[in-house]
Amino acid sequence: MKIAIDVMGGDFAPGEIIAGACKWAEQPGCHAILVGKEAIIKQELGNFDPEKLTIINADEVIQMDESVLALRKKKKASIAVATKLVHDKTADAVLSCGSTAAQMASALFILGRFNGIDRPPIVASIPGPEGKNTLLIDVGANVDCKPAQMLQFAVLGKSYAAAVMGRDNPVIGLLNNGSEETKGNALALEAYSLLKNEKILNFIGNIEGRDLFGGSCDVVVCDGFTGNIVLKALEGLGLYLGRAMVQETGKVPAVLHRFDYSNVGGAPLLGVEGVSIVCHGSSKRDAVFSGLNTACDCVTRDIVNMQKEALKLIAVD
Repeated sequence: MKIAIDVMGGDFAPGEIIAGACKWAEQPGCHAILVGKEAIIKQELGNFDPEKLTIINADEVIQMDESVLALRKKKKASIAVATKLVHDKTADAVLSCGSTAAQMASALFILGRFNGIDRPPIVASIPGPEGKNTLLIDVGANVDCKPAQMLQFAVLGKSYAAAVMGRDNPVIGLLNNGSEETKGNALALEAYSLLKNEKILNFIGNIEGRDLFGGSCDVVVCDGFTGNIVLKALEGLGLYLGRAMVQETGKVPAVLHRFDYSNVGGAPLLGVEGVSIVCHGSSKRDAVFSGLNTACDCVTRDIVNMQKEALKLIAVD
């Protein structure tokens, strides 16, 4: 398994990214392709086994505050070079902790999207009862969505839940401000109608925020604006509860580790012609390690072709 890693992206790049990649590459059958400024990478590597990795030089970096239009000028940016390796079949997947917008743009322009997919979404796993996690889609790739795109998200999420999580006929819900069919804004109302009438979906209706952790759904669909807020709120809640419990009891309960994003590490961008794993900007080595394992799962379970097969069953515009 060869994975291209944008080591220049993220708050703790390149040191923590490289450390996580090296830890992952120590596993049998794993080879890390480190993409970034070669001189800096070599300084960080130390005495790590060179047979377990490859260095690909990329002198340019897309910063977090830069527009995606920067990709037009920075054609040798680390995320673009890493994504091109997947396109060229040199790498099986790409992972980055850098700009999500730049990673999405690279995936669209270099890998390409599936026919009928307007905007690829990001899918993330949130904790559920007895270890049965729920998928939330989209969690930040698209802040403005159309109802038809929400339907596409549901189908992509269904295929991912089946392929990676082993869910048979995944249950789909729509995140809303009430469980009744008449609740929600214009987007939610129209999306509800599309989801309800799509025969290949096991759609059970609206899901309120309080029900996200109840295990009633395998996949919960929402626009990226809402999904990202939910995801970041969960992250903040986990941190707060951890601090509070340490103050009260002197230790962190094991259950709170379920809220630690470093255990999953990364979330795949669905709907594109390759595996592209989006990681938290503040990821450190453990999160990078976990994200690379998530990438392996996606490649091994052939999520790209499974998504395509699922999309064949619906009429996508």
